[in-house]
Amino acid sequence: MKKKWLTRNLVVLSLISLMQDAASEIMYPLLPLFLTGVLVAPAIVLGAVEGCAEVTMGISKYFAGKASDTRGRKQFITAGYGLAGVGKILVAASVVWPTVLIGRVIDRLGKGIRSAPRDAMITNSVDPEHYSRAYGFHRSADTLGAVIGPIIALIGLAVLDGDIRAVMWWAVVPAVLSVGLTFFIREERKPKPVKVAIETPKLTLPKNFWTTSVPFILFALTNLPDTLLLLRLSQIGTSTTNVVLAYIGFNVVYALAAYPAGILAETISPHRIYALGLAAFSISYIALGSMTEPGLAMYLVVALYGFFPALTDGIGKSMVSAVVPKSSHGRAQGIFQSLSGMSILVAGLWGGALWGLGSGSGSLPMTIAGALAGLMSIGFFIFGKSPLFAESSIDSALTDE
Repeated sequence: MKKKWLTRNLVVLSLISLMQDAASEIMYPLLPLFLTGVLVAPAIVLGAVEGCAEVTMGISKYFAGKASDTRGRKQFITAGYGLAGVGKILVAASVVWPTVLIGRVIDRLGKGIRSAPRDAMITNSVDPEHYSRAYGFHRSADTLGAVIGPIIALIGLAVLDGDIRAVMWWAVVPAVLSVGLTFFIREERKPKPVKVAIETPKLTLPKNFWTTSVPFILFALTNLPDTLLLLRLSQIGTSTTNVVLAYIGFNVVYALAAYPAGILAETISPHRIYALGLAAFSISYIALGSMTEPGLAMYLVVALYGFFPALTDGIGKSMVSAVVPKSSHGRAQGIFQSLSGMSILVAGLWGGALWGLGSGSGSLPMTIAGALAGLMSIGFFIFGKSPLFAESSIDSALTDE
């Protein structure tokens, strides 16, 4: 009997993500200005902070994802959202940049602990042919929070006379609400000791897991942290309010496009949809790298950039889940997201190191990242059905059903 794709857990998890993302996105567009302006840290610190946060998230995703396959998923989800709240409090209270580093690491540790178990819970509750649709729905809800968060930040800046630190404290409220909502998650399957004993010798994932994951992980080496993109907007003369407005536009596009992208991936090659997302990344980065002043074109380019995560994030996860048995979804997502996080650390470090070269405002690393993403996009279009870019198949996902 086929399952409904819009399940109770998918709805609850989507609401939780909406709340948590609203909290994160109150802070996120202000973080580059907070670090480089209020705390007077150089751009390489921004890249290092986000890179360390990403790699911490990646490593924790591996261990949490693997453990959730046998110990249940709900406890990791609740703990992860709780840690994220603690991290946000530390960031808001920071008076020196190392405290921001600690706060961001704890925040991303929480995300790492919850993400792979949450993504596995989503796929465990739907049939394999609807993975892209389910992930697309979740990403749209999550990103709706990313629209609400910056709007709250704008209101806060207006009410509090531009006090960035005070606005950051507002993020604590939706963060706490997201933790409370985790108690409405229903654990659908309890681990069975006998089954665990039988499955533990299976230490390797299918070959298709690696052929599917490697191209995504390679791309992450060029994916600069979005905080650097926001810093770029600021450095070409965009006011704090307009940086936040541009970021809202980005998230509106992301929220509106993620779910339709998931539906399209079910009828069109998911690699081709992913390639379109990389093309949006490439055009946006190269265009922003060449801009010298803010204007209407800047807002349009940042909005175009919203198609990048909408067409890649959920689709990438769905392709990874589709090539492994459901009993290993947590481990597979953990490994995939862990390696991707390490690649983003590398991207943050090289991007931050090159930030002061050229025009001194990030044009060089953004142009390099955009060009490399363009090459990857062409590769996905041309070689989407080659062994390296193997099409995801639900066959292996059904082997333990």
